[in-house]
Amino acid sequence: MTFSLPPVFDRRLTPARADLAAAHLKGQVESARFVEGRPMRTDLPLVPLAPSRLMNAARDSELLLGEEVTVYDEDGGFAYVQSDRDGYVGYAIAGAFRPRRRPATHRVAVARTHLYPGPSIKLPPTFPIHRNSLLTIERETAEFAVTDTGGHVIAAHLAPVEQVETDFVAVAETYLGTPYLWAGRTTFGIDCSGLVQSALEACGIAVPRDTDMQEKAVGAAVPFAGDPATLARGDLVFWKGHVGIVSGPDELLHANGHHMMVVKEPLSGAIARIRDKSYGEVTGVRRLQAVA
Repeated sequence: MTFSLPPVFDRRLTPARADLAAAHLKGQVESARFVEGRPMRTDLPLVPLAPSRLMNAARDSELLLGEEVTVYDEDGGFAYVQSDRDGYVGYAIAGAFRPRRRPATHRVAVARTHLYPGPSIKLPPTFPIHRNSLLTIERETAEFAVTDTGGHVIAAHLAPVEQVETDFVAVAETYLGTPYLWAGRTTFGIDCSGLVQSALEACGIAVPRDTDMQEKAVGAAVPFAGDPATLARGDLVFWKGHVGIVSGPDELLHANGHHMMVVKEPLSGAIARIRDKSYGEVTGVRRLQAVA
């Protein structure tokens, strides 16, 4: 039997397979059984999310430490999950999650920091943790914040979850020089839509994961006839399969496969190169709000 979702459903956002689907989809999709998912939290610093169980499959995205997910199935070492952050559905390693017990209290507010096993920066770090990772902090000392699992993080590198940045372009600029990585969301590697999503998330603005979703959902459409001078700082410029951020007059900030990193370059030059060599013409411009 070949399983396919009805046209209205996007497999990236719909937890449904031929053998199993989310209980809330009963009556909307065909499946052998419907299950209530288990609310869990990512327990590793970086967890790849893939469209299949194949180890060599291209990834779709990444889950960060503390990210809340719903786990619908575990089988063969893989968990079938949906991210609460952006709704993305896929497969991740089964041992990467733990039950939600208490809500997160803090987020990582710098590009990257370390989780230590004790209150000393001389100790070998347990692992690095990335911007927008979520932690439940039990107590703080003069230097460290102590998590509910006993980890120690430099307190100055964290912010309460309700405290957000105000300039997403400035946040995006902290990723300059980061290697391009398909499906990446951190300074270890990031892709074009991951850069937009991560920068906006730091400002408390939730947006979808992929460029096609972002172009439909983020901000309001801005007319564009090809003149970069008509665009404002913070505008998002879209191509079919690519997105960049206007960071200044005739300046584009983006993670891209041409430079294989996050760069700033002349917007007019990028438009010409992308038109001629990769994604074609600009398909749209979206504006969230005035950015200082």
